[in-house]
Amino acid sequence: MRHKSVIYDTIIENTFLVIGLVCLFFLFLIMFFLFREGIPIFKTVGVFDFILGDSWYPTSEVPRFGVFPLIVASIAVTLLASVIAVPFSLAIAIYLSELARPTVREVVKPTIEIIASIPSVIIGFFGMVVVAPLLQEHFDIDTGLNLFNAAVMLAFMAIPTIASISEDAISSVPVSLKEASYALGANRWQTIFHIIVPAALSGIWTAIILGISRVIGETMVVLMVAGGAAVLPGSIFSPVRPLTSNIAAEMAEAPVGGEHYHALFAIGIILFIITFCFNIVADYLSNKYKFKEN
Repeated sequence: MRHKSVIYDTIIENTFLVIGLVCLFFLFLIMFFLFREGIPIFKTVGVFDFILGDSWYPTSEVPRFGVFPLIVASIAVTLLASVIAVPFSLAIAIYLSELARPTVREVVKPTIEIIASIPSVIIGFFGMVVVAPLLQEHFDIDTGLNLFNAAVMLAFMAIPTIASISEDAISSVPVSLKEASYALGANRWQTIFHIIVPAALSGIWTAIILGISRVIGETMVVLMVAGGAAVLPGSIFSPVRPLTSNIAAEMAEAPVGGEHYHALFAIGIILFIITFCFNIVADYLSNKYKFKEN
């Protein structure tokens, strides 16, 4: 009987190993295809000219492939969305895990998780028909389709993910730490901010990583509400065109094998490098603050 159990364990272990290797294989295939199709543009445009160029006019008589405004737009939208999403998400997580009654938690947390399943096109449509006119009216701007609108919609998408995972991390902090804090005379808020949150910081960082990763890679929302202007933003109310929306907007009109086609794949390479670097930094922070109970 024990011998059969060992055989079953070995089969299951090898099955999962094969599945993991197949996933890695397809990932490397995607990377290979991305770099193979993107690198040829650098034979026409220098790497620095491509990255630091401030003009993106791929279909003009003299094509110009400068993606610096697109990079700035992506970074600006991501940072502003993070500034909005992270504080709200942590406030929700702390409330649900430490302050809310069980009946409230049982209703609110599933509701937040359901919100995370709303299709991005619906959120983008809401930003176009509701948020954009409000911004245009109350801030007296030319258009409500701008950087701020995109950041708010992306923050709305990220909040459920960050809040839900952060709540799980905070709830998993050992009760003994809380009891020890109260025994030493700390009040509830001192315990939350000096004991519970630091102990859950690794899980909170993981939640932030997942939330911001969704923001960086989101296409439909920024395509619909960011304004689509491939220029450097002058303010948070300027129309912008992030990297992802630029690929989605122009790939259908780029002739296969042409300079425009390769330039869009080169944008994909830049986006890949940005997200890769972000994940390395985020993983470092997550491991740095990992709680170890003695």
